[in-house]
Amino acid sequence: MYPPGPGLPASAGRSTVYSLFRSTARWQPDVIAIEQGDRQWRYDELLALVDRLAGGLRDLGLASGDRLAILSENRVEYTLLQLAAARIGALVACLNWRLADEELRHCVQLVEPRLLFSSERYRAMGGALAAQARNCAIEEVLVALATGVPDEAVPHDDPEQGLLLLYTSGTTGLPKAAIISHRAAIARMTVYRMDLQVGPDDAYLAWSPMFHMGGTEHTLSSLMFGAPVVITDGLDLDAMAEVIGRRRLGWLLLVPASVEPLLERLQQRGTVVRGVKVVGCMADLVPAAVIAAVTARLGAPFLNSFGATETGLPPATGHLIPVGEVPTDLAKRRSSLCELRIVDAEGNDVADGTPGEALVRGPTLFSGYWNAAEVNAREFRDGWFHMGDLFRRRADGGIEFVGRSKYLIKSGGENIYPAEIERVLLDDPRVADAAVVRRPDARWGEIAVAFIARNDESLDEAGVEALCRARLAGYKRPREVHFIAFADLPRSATGKILREALEARLVTG
Repeated sequence: MYPPGPGLPASAGRSTVYSLFRSTARWQPDVIAIEQGDRQWRYDELLALVDRLAGGLRDLGLASGDRLAILSENRVEYTLLQLAAARIGALVACLNWRLADEELRHCVQLVEPRLLFSSERYRAMGGALAAQARNCAIEEVLVALATGVPDEAVPHDDPEQGLLLLYTSGTTGLPKAAIISHRAAIARMTVYRMDLQVGPDDAYLAWSPMFHMGGTEHTLSSLMFGAPVVITDGLDLDAMAEVIGRRRLGWLLLVPASVEPLLERLQQRGTVVRGVKVVGCMADLVPAAVIAAVTARLGAPFLNSFGATETGLPPATGHLIPVGEVPTDLAKRRSSLCELRIVDAEGNDVADGTPGEALVRGPTLFSGYWNAAEVNAREFRDGWFHMGDLFRRRADGGIEFVGRSKYLIKSGGENIYPAEIERVLLDDPRVADAAVVRRPDARWGEIAVAFIARNDESLDEAGVEALCRARLAGYKRPREVHFIAFADLPRSATGKILREALEARLVTG
């Protein structure tokens, strides 16, 4: 009989992040799974810790569909909590410790976690959020929670259940929580292996913050297919250089602002590179000469990427810039496991050479934003995810980035929407109106620049800095402030401030 319908045949296809990790651990129990500092954990040790931790979390009242939040630097306990939540069917909200208190409170209130695990470094920040959730010390994960009785419940097995809640910048001024399901995490692991050609012998250096996909997603991917993960406490250049000289790496993820500092440290230390398969990301934001230098130094091609928290490596991360090449053409190539369309305002596919918005469909796609029905209905209309990024397709299949239909600033690998900054500025009675634009920057790729019309001339640059420091993450604060007469703010016929005209003023002075 075909199709077989529900029941045993269907359940046999329901792998999750936890089940794939568990299978790998059982097949290669003695292989090193995670290193951090001078400590190592084999796969069998990690699995035993995860199972006991899952039991401890259940004892604290965590159940399938519940949320736990983490506010911590990179550490093995972060990954243990994610894998234990995967076993239970709970979701992990990965909190960005760079955010200001107001932003963090919003992130916690949005997803209503039952438990909040904070590290000693961020204990004060976590304490301020204690009214929202039970605050636990992440250091106790290995000391107490993971030393109890292993979880005896049948592991959760719905691949469409959410696992990660990763926060993205919001067009309306506050972060949104993107839901990454087990299905999406597994598909992203598959693309990671297929397109970057990494395997179980290729270690992943997890230095990028675990509240980002760079730190969390590829760590979980590596543990699902059996590769070792080396965790460092952020951009620790000496620790990273030591690992590069000792371990064969698959993808050495480097955001634009980290490439040159690491190159300098490798040179200072005289590091002999053990082996790297792929380096970098976001080639558009890295000077061409620097791309040539880092690929030559590491003997690895540079990843010419275009992905997102919502999509993973897809839709356009299928191109590697050869070793030593000074790139003059940064056209992208479509990723695996990805359907990509380029359409006009009416949703019609455009001809080659014509700009249009990127629409994406495929198994790596996220499951929408948490508690944002209206946004989801708009962004997922017609059965495709509308990225808000403009591309044109070339006759040779290359994909050229044109711009953004949603005005966005990409600074040092972080996304910033002007509304996030403008919301803070416009709340101050001394501000009559304000607009934030982007300016190219050699180190950060782009920086935020604020144009402010004042009601009160006493407001100066120091005052603007104080306003933003109190309510915004450091990377979101304007690097430049320009005061302008209200009447001189360029506007459209409907009164909307024209950001492109303000950008032009930065060029012309």
